[in-house]
Amino acid sequence: MPFVHIDLREGTSAADRRAIADAVHQALVETMGVPADDRFQVISEHTREGLIYDQTYLGIARTDAVIFIQITLSVGRKPAQKRALYARITEVLTREPGVRAQDVVINLVEVAWENWSFGDGEAQYTQ
Repeated sequence: MPFVHIDLREGTSAADRRAIADAVHQALVETMGVPADDRFQVISEHTREGLIYDQTYLGIARTDAVIFIQITLSVGRKPAQKRALYARITEVLTREPGVRAQDVVINLVEVAWENWSFGDGEAQYTQ
């Protein structure tokens, strides 16, 4: 179960927010084998002062349209899968809604299987 946090500048249209969320989920399904119905996402918008980033870190020119994507997922994916995920998210986002590749920042947080509860106060992955 990936849990996705998407942070972006306030004023992003509802259609663009949905397209960004859809792109991230599509890439997870395609590159990580996530089931299509395994979708848990939170989108947060921030003021100019609330979204701080370096505009040129590692020689990449970012704009105020920067998007931070943090995905918490179970441990065990190989580095090649992670690279494929980063590339696929960026590829889909550049098509729809037209995000610049330089404005896509992705971070994965891996957790043990027993650190998930999908409801009912149970750790479903440990049963």
